[in-house]
Amino acid sequence: MPDGRLTYGELDSTSAQLATRLPAGPLALWATPSVATVVGLLAALRAGVPLIPINPKSGDMEIAHVLADAAPRATLASAHAELPAALAALPRIEVSGGAGPGAAARTSAATGPSAATGPSPAADTSAREPPEEIPALIVYTSGTTGMPRGVVHTRRSLMSNLDALAEVWGLTSADVIVHALPLFHVHGLVLGTIGPIRLGAGVRHLGRFDVESVTKALVADSGVLFAVPAMYHRLVAAAEHDRDVAGALRRARLLVSGSAALPVDVHHAIQRLAGRRVVERYGMTETLIIASTRPQERSRPGYVGRPLPGVRVRVRDERGADVPADDETIGSVWVRGPSVFGAYANGRQPAAEAFEDGWFATGDLAALASDGALRLVGRQSTDLIKSGGYRIAAGEIESVLLSHPAVSEVAVRGVPDAELGERVVAWIVPAGGRHAEDGELIDHVARQLTPHKRPREIRRVDSLPRNELGKVQKQLLDRAAPPLGRA
Repeated sequence: MPDGRLTYGELDSTSAQLATRLPAGPLALWATPSVATVVGLLAALRAGVPLIPINPKSGDMEIAHVLADAAPRATLASAHAELPAALAALPRIEVSGGAGPGAAARTSAATGPSAATGPSPAADTSAREPPEEIPALIVYTSGTTGMPRGVVHTRRSLMSNLDALAEVWGLTSADVIVHALPLFHVHGLVLGTIGPIRLGAGVRHLGRFDVESVTKALVADSGVLFAVPAMYHRLVAAAEHDRDVAGALRRARLLVSGSAALPVDVHHAIQRLAGRRVVERYGMTETLIIASTRPQERSRPGYVGRPLPGVRVRVRDERGADVPADDETIGSVWVRGPSVFGAYANGRQPAAEAFEDGWFATGDLAALASDGALRLVGRQSTDLIKSGGYRIAAGEIESVLLSHPAVSEVAVRGVPDAELGERVVAWIVPAGGRHAEDGELIDHVARQLTPHKRPREIRRVDSLPRNELGKVQKQLLDRAAPPLGRA
């Protein structure tokens, strides 16, 4: 961590001491990239107290919503953390950072898991362990389709998912997980922190992402890199001119991307520059990780792989029937497995239409390949476009536009149209030094997909609106660029 280093022995003793002081939950966790966050997380897990990670960049309205929704009794934070007024009004439970500032930026397995008596309660099978079915984390969604919802995950859902990922990715105690992901969400907190601690592996959190820090960390540890597409985009741009960056990517044992689709051109660039393939995985707050490509198998850009062990996936059409595994027919993704959540904060149940005989509707759209691999094409709420009687997946159009050399980034969405119902509109970030007329881009799509999938309108923007996990917020696209006329 940027503010210090803990061995497993230190993490064990520090979190054990804190666990004895925790009241019944739920408790808020001020989730900064710090040793205090990791100690607070492990203390709550071993005490069996539900924890609510709070994004340090949250605004007053967002924090007020979480406090009213989940009603935490106190806040876990270091003594030096400056909390917003709403959180500061709660009792503060001070978390010791253990090792002092200036130590190596790493929570490490330097002394080996044998030095600890079970720093991760998930790894401890002793009789004093809390029951597996009690709530462990209440993680709030990104709120891209409304106010964020607090998703309750039990210890069992966390353990089952992390064990399945360790099996698929071949993770062991010898690995060092390198990342700069935020610790208030599933990717950084569960996969990037609880996961390696459960295995007795090392964690090197960089605090914030920058190419130089990632390069140094991968060179030092030959680690496993967890990152989002925007980070890989920056690494590729640097590797084009810096052999050290390309060498660090080549040295990594495993490169994993998630939280959003990795563009095909980035896939190919990493393969060309570093001789490595990126493993993509697919999940959401309500389900944890559903599917992943396998490191030992042929990587296909645009595919997120097959379901994890113990997870079942269906792709269904509008009538509820399973679509054929023809890699073409689009349907909605349903999932069933031990990592799927059961309730929201305060015991609220999901909408009835979200569950059917134990199957959860993810809201994502995908096609199914013959080998069971999923090819995601977007969200049903924002990426399914109904135009002229056709059902069109925005993700297919985005992939084609990204293959054009004049397009750096793209987002496609349907907008209301009196004649068509919805028309296909593409927001593009032009590639530096390149230009293409609207007609050229539209024809580029029409040549590779059926003509009705071509954009009817192109809007150029300097950047796409994204959240902290790198996901494009399509509901904000209209603010990014005014209409320029229809094609």
